[in-house]
Amino acid sequence: MGIFNQKDDFEQQSQQADKEVISSIIDAKMVMKGELVFEGKARIDGKVEGNIKGEHLILSESGKITGDIQVSTFVCHGTLEGNVKASLVTARKSCSIHGKIESNSLTVEPGAGLDGEMKVACNDLHLVDDKKTSGTESTKVAEA
Repeated sequence: MGIFNQKDDFEQQSQQADKEVISSIIDAKMVMKGELVFEGKARIDGKVEGNIKGEHLILSESGKITGDIQVSTFVCHGTLEGNVKASLVTARKSCSIHGKIESNSLTVEPGAGLDGEMKVACNDLHLVDDKKTSGTESTKVAEA
């Protein structure tokens, strides 16, 4: 019974992320260096060199991240060189992830490239509250 309740929770969280409107975009021609903190749903089409904290993140096929990601949901179509800590991770067929993945739910499409340690269905996964980032500089993506 516990497994089915967890599955329903993941589905609800996934549906909530799908309904969220993309409020921030890093365009394919943009390169951002530094820590990125955001709320809502963000899409990265360009290149980010630095760590990312937020809610719902989509890395498009043209996107590349070099750094660690800590979000609620992460959908990867592009390239990630770093670690992921997220409740839900979806690795699409075009993606390439090189690093450790810690997630409560991991979906991998055939053709996705994963290279690293996988830790899935972790009871001890705790995401840090990104609103409590005192003492660190952060860059918020301009909202559209």
